[in-house]
Amino acid sequence: MAMQRRFEVGMDAVFPAGAWLAGPVEPVTDFNVQVGQGQPRPQKVDEDTGLLLWQVPVMDADPEAGKRDKLVNVKLLAPHQPVPPENKSGTPFTPVRFEGLTATPWIDDSTQRVEGGQLRGRARIAWSFRATGFTEVKAPGRSQQQAA
Repeated sequence: MAMQRRFEVGMDAVFPAGAWLAGPVEPVTDFNVQVGQGQPRPQKVDEDTGLLLWQVPVMDADPEAGKRDKLVNVKLLAPHQPVPPENKSGTPFTPVRFEGLTATPWIDDSTQRVEGGQLRGRARIAWSFRATGFTEVKAPGRSQQQAA
């Protein structure tokens, strides 16, 4: 049995205390495409679906989330820029639920450095999240009740 590189995960498993949009939905820039000087870079396209990639910063409300995991970017796959749900929370952050959420593990070695010919620091497993869309949080669910 082969493990898929990207697998489906439940919203409550990733964001057990809920998730809030912390910024606007923006296109993901494709830095791998060669462009002429002064030309704008194109938007990245998902290799599997052919859909455009967008990203949005998301705040994880889990009090046990580590400093590096408190704010994550979730990539959205959509033919047009996704429109966030209306913010009815009375706060600057919009509570959301992601649909079609998937996770991809990767090795974050950004804290490693070479000192005196020796490798210092420690790599860690990080997660990349993608979703097919998002919806508003209509009523407090299990994850929001646990946070209260």
